Order: sequence, then structure tokens, then C-alpha cells
Amino acid sequence: MSVPVFEEFEPAADCGCPGCARQRRDLALGLPVRAGGHPAAHGARRALVLVTAAGVVLGGGGAAVATALPPPSAPFTPADLADLADLADLTEPADTAPQAAYPEPDTPQGGRGPLHGAPGPGGQPAPNATPTTSQISTGTLRKSTRSEIINRAKLWVAAQVPYSMEKYWSDGYRQDCSGYISMAWNLRSNEWTGSLDRFAERIDRTELQPGDILLFHNPADPTRGSHVTIFGGWTDYTHTSYIAYEQTKPRTRKQATPMAYWENSDRYVGYRYKGVVSGGTGSAGSTGGATPTATPYPGTAMFGPGADNAYITQLGRLLADRGGKKYYSKGPGPKWGEADRRATQAFQLAQGWKGKEADGLPGPETWKLLVTGGGKNIGGSSGSSGSSSNATGFPGRGSFRPGQSSAYVEKLGKQLVKRGFGKHYLSGPGPRWTEADRRNVEAFQRAQGWRGAAADGYPGPETWRRLFR
Repeated sequence: MSVPVFEEFEPAADCGCPGCARQRRDLALGLPVRAGGHPAAHGARRALVLVTAAGVVLGGGGAAVATALPPPSAPFTPADLADLADLADLTEPADTAPQAAYPEPDTPQGGRGPLHGAPGPGGQPAPNATPTTSQISTGTLRKSTRSEIINRAKLWVAAQVPYSMEKYWSDGYRQDCSGYISMAWNLRSNEWTGSLDRFAERIDRTELQPGDILLFHNPADPTRGSHVTIFGGWTDYTHTSYIAYEQTKPRTRKQATPMAYWENSDRYVGYRYKGVVSGGTGSAGSTGGATPTATPYPGTAMFGPGADNAYITQLGRLLADRGGKKYYSKGPGPKWGEADRRATQAFQLAQGWKGKEADGLPGPETWKLLVTGGGKNIGGSSGSSGSSSNATGFPGRGSFRPGQSSAYVEKLGKQLVKRGFGKHYLSGPGPRWTEADRRNVEAFQRAQGWRGAAADGYPGPETWRRLFR
């Protein structure tokens, strides 16, 4: 009996057909030895892919560069993966075309590890050892409001942080999708898609609120397809798409995205951070969504003539929320200007400060009052930490959620009817929160000119203030 001969197939370096293109990409993105790949096969794969990629880029001269390759036993590093992925992007137009229409994330990720520069081996990723539930308790987590989560996410969007599974941004978080969530949730470590769920509670998609996440972890092959996005709010009443904040190639982005994602949509699961506390969503307000955030004071060097960074934009939005909008003819923006100085000084004077304490440059105390909502607004009214200037004080976002029942819900409904926004009520309004309440609130928010997450149908402090003023 003759034994069949099997020939190992190697994709042609100059073949642009989808089959060869996919084979080259599969070889390039194969698991490294540290993640379970076989050392011998891995060395051969590395040599094959480097020769193939170089041969295509240099016009078929793969043999000429083969002598420059490291021996097959050399470790296959994440840098190799990134370089090869870049080469594959240059040499496989047939494979990248479908991704333009359906941008499935090509986002390999690092493992669990400390913040960059924190105690540990240089802050480099540790093995993917998933923490147990007993190791994570609500008491050990840093608390964050929804507005704080969204505003931290916005900082990377404004900074256009490049995607990388190896590099770390200045805040110590890894520049991949799971590092981005670790940053937005203000975790004490860099997590990965296989561990983020331990810091959160699983929720239904109908319960999503800004700051929650949509997570797809592919346990069979974590480096292929696994991804996570931050839910920033529904784009409209149909709830078929949402504003997604995500870290993907080439850089951090914010855009309308089909629910739950372009690919593997049914496999994305909603999660809510266990450390989230009541507070603003960053979705409603006179400046299109800025609300106080507990971002630590970044230092005096970030403000003043010549400064240009995301903290100035954040400062301007906070000042505008506190009565300083009149000082800005445009913006606020990231470049320090006279409008920022005048608005800051007006806020400082409103606190009763004089002299150097009201020089128009934000110090730690000015920043603290702005991000916590404390002190007095420009014009003399109290911030959220003082006595409210609104006789019908906002009771908190927790009062207006599915399943909630209180006098505040009924009071809200009656005011909506009074203001002409009660068309969705078939009966009532009553004390139990319903979809009719949400749709009527959404109509009121859209009438203010708000869109996206700012018009999600859930009342925040600014919605409440405008409704009852």
C-alpha cells in the first residue's frame, strides 16, 4: 500500500490572491512561544514570513535578505508581529479591502501587567494570569462617575494616541484596546480582554449607559478578534448604533458604530464597572457634553501662554459649564488663550479670591473645585457641592432607570407634559420609570440641540435644570 505524499504549502511571495494573502497573514499572526506556539514551528514561521514579506516589498528579493535573518531559535517578539502586520498591510490590498467596509479590529494585545513605571519588571506585561473574583472587590477599586470615565476616554481621542500592544502612554497604560479600558476605568493595572470582566458586572444591552463597555473575548485564540469598546451613548431612538470610544489601529477614535460591532456583533457582551458611582455621564450640558471630572491636577506647566494640550480643552469646558461660556467666541480648544485666562480669573474671583489667587492661571485648588463641582459658579450661584440654586434639586441619575419607582419620576413626567413633551404617554405619567418617560426626555434633550450621548433619554443635572427653570 503506497503512502500518500503530503506537500507543505507555502504562499507565493508575489501572489495577490485572497488565499495566499490570508495564509501570509495567518503565518505572521501565529501565536508566539510564550502563548503556546511550538518553538521549532515558530522559528520556521518567522523565517518564512520575513522572507515572504521582504520578497514582496523588495520585488521578489527574498533570498537576498534571508542571510540577514536571526536564527530560527531566536524569540518571536511582539515587535516582530507589529512589523509583519505593517508589511502585510502594504502587500495585501485584496485582504484589506473588505476591512474598509467592515473594520474588524486587527488588535493583538499585551497581557496583564502593572502600570508602566510601576513596581515590577520595567512595567512590562506579566503573563495572562486572570485575577480571581476574591482578589477584586468593590472596596479596592477606584471610584469613578460615568462622566469621569468618558472624559478620560476623550483625553486619548484628543491626543490621537497611536495603537500599540507594546508601548505605553504617558499615563502608564498600554496603548491597546484593553489598556484603553484600564485607563478609562482608572484601574491600578493594565488588564486584557480575558480579565476585564472580573472588574465589572454583566448587563443586558438594553441597560447600557455611557462608561459601560462592550467586550468580545475570544478564548480559543485571544489574539484574533478579541476587542472591547466603551459605550458612549445611543446615536438615536432606534438603538441600532451607538457612539463607540475605542483603541484600534491606527489610533484612538470615537465614531458611530453598529450595535454591537462591525464583526462578531452577537459575541459582544455588555459590562458595567463595579466601581462606578452616581454622577454625570458627560452627555448633557450647555457645552455639548462636558461635566465635572475627577481628573488629577496635571500641574502648572499645562496652563499658560504657549501651552497646547487636552487639559486646556477640559478646563475650558468645565469653566463654560460654570458660567464662563461668554468668554469664548469659539472653542474651548487645546491651545491656551486669553479667553481661558479671563474665564479662569472670573471663576477665581467668584470664590472671593484676590491678588495672586485670582491671576487667571488654574492652580490645584481651582482645578479641584472645577472637577468636583464645588465652589461658586461665575455669577455667584452655587456649584453642586453648595446649596442648589434650583429649588427642585436634581435627585441623582439612579432615580431614572428601568425598574425604578419614585415620586421624582412622576414629578419629571408631569413637568414634561407641562412643557409640551408628553406625547409618548398613553397613560400617566406615574411614579414608575418607563420607556415612555425615556422617549419624552429624549425629545426634550433633542429640542435643546443635543445629539448622540447627550440625548439618551436619561435626565442628568443639566436636563433637570433646563426642564424646571
